Amino acid sequence: MSGPADRKPGARRRALGPVRAFEVVDGPAANAAKHETLQRRLLQRRARSAGLTLRHSEYGYSLVDAEQNRADGRNDMTLRDVARHLDRL
Repeated sequence: MSGPADRKPGARRRALGPVRAFEVVDGPAANAAKHETLQRRLLQRRARSAGLTLRHSEYGYSLVDAEQNRADGRNDMTLRDVARHLDRL
């Protein structure tokens, strides 16, 4: 059994999180969320290489240039719209 004398100075015990034995995992939803994350990261890299920034708001995505102007004047693009716009560049 380890007590306070067995720990290094300054070391603290961490509280363990809740037990997740009964947590239900939705595989297809997790895969879709991961796909969206990977697609967004890919589009962020493509936008940066074109001199743009990919931003997200409650309305959707927008591409912003160095002068803070929106591409196509839109802030409600989907990731598919962003990909189409970057393909046209």
